[in-house]
Amino acid sequence: MVRLARSLRIALAGLVCLLLVVEPAMAQSVLRDAETESFLEEISTGMAKSAGLSPGALKLVLVGDNSINAFVAGGQIIYINSGTIEQSDNYNELQGVIAHELGHIEGGDAVRTGVAAASAMRVTLLSLLLGAAAMAAGAPEAGMAAMMAGQSAAEGKFMAYSRQQEGSADASAVRHLTDAHLSGKGMVTFFAKLRREEYRLTPSFTKIDTYDVDHPMTDDRERFLRDTLSAEPYWNQPLDPALQARFLRIKGKLIGYMDDPDLVLRKYPESDQSPAAMYARSYAWHRGAYPERAVQEIDRLVATAPHDPYLLELKGQILLESGKPVLAIPPLREATARSGSNPLISSTLGHALVATDDPANLAEASKVLKVAVQRDNENPFAWYNLGLVYSKLGDEPRAALASAEKFGLEGNPVQAMRSAEMAMRGIPVGTPDYLRAQDIALTARDEAQNKKGKRR
Repeated sequence: MVRLARSLRIALAGLVCLLLVVEPAMAQSVLRDAETESFLEEISTGMAKSAGLSPGALKLVLVGDNSINAFVAGGQIIYINSGTIEQSDNYNELQGVIAHELGHIEGGDAVRTGVAAASAMRVTLLSLLLGAAAMAAGAPEAGMAAMMAGQSAAEGKFMAYSRQQEGSADASAVRHLTDAHLSGKGMVTFFAKLRREEYRLTPSFTKIDTYDVDHPMTDDRERFLRDTLSAEPYWNQPLDPALQARFLRIKGKLIGYMDDPDLVLRKYPESDQSPAAMYARSYAWHRGAYPERAVQEIDRLVATAPHDPYLLELKGQILLESGKPVLAIPPLREATARSGSNPLISSTLGHALVATDDPANLAEASKVLKVAVQRDNENPFAWYNLGLVYSKLGDEPRAALASAEKFGLEGNPVQAMRSAEMAMRGIPVGTPDYLRAQDIALTARDEAQNKKGKRR
């Protein structure tokens, strides 16, 4: 049974890799936050340049998952679990994680893993055919031996390839950190956390076979990184206090959003008056259905930096989600202006303007939402609100086009196709909006047919 489970894991590896490329965060939620995305981009810029990526090409996506993990699933996108940030003590530890994943991007590992898995699968299938042939010829024991030997060889081949990838990514991470003039201490201390987690999950009396895991052993990796990075000229470079303060704020915000409110209040008691603690408690009170406490907390936080766009954004969000869209508009307007019309903040302002049900706000809502989707067309909530604006203004064809965009982003090709076709019936032929609707309809039709074929 153990060998059978192993062979199934190898057989599924290629399929898993393919699914990750298509929709790596399908099982979890992707978290969008303007402040966090801006911070991750800033602390990664120098390392991305070292990896040979053009400015702005690297995309860092936050996944709502409390486990420690980060991964690359194709392209120039790094997915980082929220638990990775929660378990980091400083931004330099996070930089170490990103440096390692950049090593995978640079090496094209997502594509090569699929090739390696396919190669291992061929070995497994060949052993099964040879074993079946031996059994048919009257040698069942030889047949079983051939099958088990082939499966073991396939698994060993795949695991060895994966360990080589991880080792190469570690070596690349050293170069990325050094090229960006960053300390490697954070990477080493984060590996210490991974080692403790490895020991926690593995009984002390159990010996791990180093040939039966797809990563080099954490002890070995930590030793290599400490020896290598400590010799680099930036090893003792201190943390930037401003960056660390921003990191702690973002960490507090994330904990406030992800963790149970009671747990948040234990982690950040009222005696802690740091910005990070107030950030966390604002979310905790809001999610715990104490809107007055949430507003009081965010007002105290805003008082420490009255024109900070991210604090104003949170105040507006709390007011909006508490059923007070009119009061939410002023802080969201200022947040939008001071963030340079950040698309995520702009879309929240647009939502607040629509939520007032005041026709006088529709023109402004249309303006800010159009800017939001032009700068970030992968936000289904912004498209939804823009569709509402078009509908309220009586422009049903463009409302249908906005709905088509939304459904396409949500992975609903049937509804995307129907909405796009509805839009095409009302939008003048040959115009940019008509051509966009046509593109969505064609793409969605192909996707819907592919899904239907797979189900069969």
